[in-house]
Amino acid sequence: MLGHEPTRAEPATTGRDEVFQVEKHGIDPIPDDERHGSAKDVFWLWFGSNLTFTYVINGALAVAFGLSFWQATAVVVLGGLSFAVIGAAGLAGVRTGTATLVISRAAFGVRGNWPAGLLNWVVSIGYTIVNTVVGTLALEAFLADLGWAAGPPARALALAVTLALTFAVALWGHATVQFAERWTAYLLAAGFAVLLVLLLPGADTAAPSAAPGAAGWSLALVVMLAGPFSYLPMPADYTRYLPRTTPLRAVTWSGALGGFLSSVALGVAGVAAATQTDMTDAVAGTESLLPGWFQPLFLALVLGGSVTNSIITLYSSSLNLQVLGIPWSRARALLISAGVTAAGSLGALFLTDFTTSLLSFLSLLIIVFAPWGGVFLADMVLRRCAYDPAALHTGASGAYWYRAGWHPAGGAALLTGMLFAALTCDSALWTGPLVAPLGGADLTLLGAPVAALAYVLLARGTVAPAPRDA
Repeated sequence: MLGHEPTRAEPATTGRDEVFQVEKHGIDPIPDDERHGSAKDVFWLWFGSNLTFTYVINGALAVAFGLSFWQATAVVVLGGLSFAVIGAAGLAGVRTGTATLVISRAAFGVRGNWPAGLLNWVVSIGYTIVNTVVGTLALEAFLADLGWAAGPPARALALAVTLALTFAVALWGHATVQFAERWTAYLLAAGFAVLLVLLLPGADTAAPSAAPGAAGWSLALVVMLAGPFSYLPMPADYTRYLPRTTPLRAVTWSGALGGFLSSVALGVAGVAAATQTDMTDAVAGTESLLPGWFQPLFLALVLGGSVTNSIITLYSSSLNLQVLGIPWSRARALLISAGVTAAGSLGALFLTDFTTSLLSFLSLLIIVFAPWGGVFLADMVLRRCAYDPAALHTGASGAYWYRAGWHPAGGAALLTGMLFAALTCDSALWTGPLVAPLGGADLTLLGAPVAALAYVLLARGTVAPAPRDA
């Protein structure tokens, strides 16, 4: 409920973070004696979770917007570089031992953080549904190649298997998520490397007959950057177990390199495929370019990538529900997210227009999350990543309660960025009034720096780092 006022987080039952054991902790601060791991764990998390077919689709869309092979590749690389921001966003988790959406209470206030937290849960579940649908369809096609009967029963079986793989890992929790992302990354990376080798030689690298306009460039950039931006409310969820002594520079670069390598490699594969065939149905289009012996393996890669990406969004959604005040353990809260994911996936697979509507809705929410990310990162810089961990879990008596639980500077900066993003957004559900005067350019993502600048101007002098021993 909106009026929920958190008190100091109740300590979880003491339990080590171990593989294939249900994680005991939720958003409560991780004690120093239970922290473990190193910066290389962050690399494997972002590398493995981004070995997903989504980036192949994104690369293909850049070509569909009118960009040449080299132009689209340049946009793919720019999108990959944005993972440096995601890596940096995880630093607060090392310092505080808690989740990103708890830390963002410092920027927005305990109550002011609630609306964005609710929307983030919706986005997390939405993307989990999309990935589940893609994985299910790939598994269904794989089973058909093996001679299994097609139709609703086969699709229902494929959905059950995809959901079971995702839910089991997310339920076990942090250690198992890290373990799964690392070991599946070895297999997925090898498979996608073969895919890239098969697709690149046939790519058409000639320049298009007409140069792309501002609209083509901006839409391609929005598509490439939207994926990394959607992770902004998550990084600390996976760094909160790292020891406080972990070098922060290593955390940043490990996350940046992991996300960069996987997203760029798969994005370039999508670009190469789109210059050779119709990618309206990206899975079918890519499969048509592959030799018969590799097609079943390709479908397995699509399934594996969908599951690994769904795991981290589903896991973070359970922490998200605790931030919203659900008085359950992380594992129990996960049941809500899993149930909604299952229901949404059923709708997407058996109601033909559901997936398109869901994607249109999710694309519109960047109006909120680009500015939210700008404020969160600006606050982190102003505080030099130094927070009062206890106050993050405290209600009216805490330092982050501000005015009745709302931080005026954070709220005003967020609204400023959202207004700019709404005016310059070009999506299926909404076209801002400034899009046409700007030549069709979509500048939604600039809502992030606009919101960040507004926050610095409004909060500078009033926001200061907490003592390091807080």
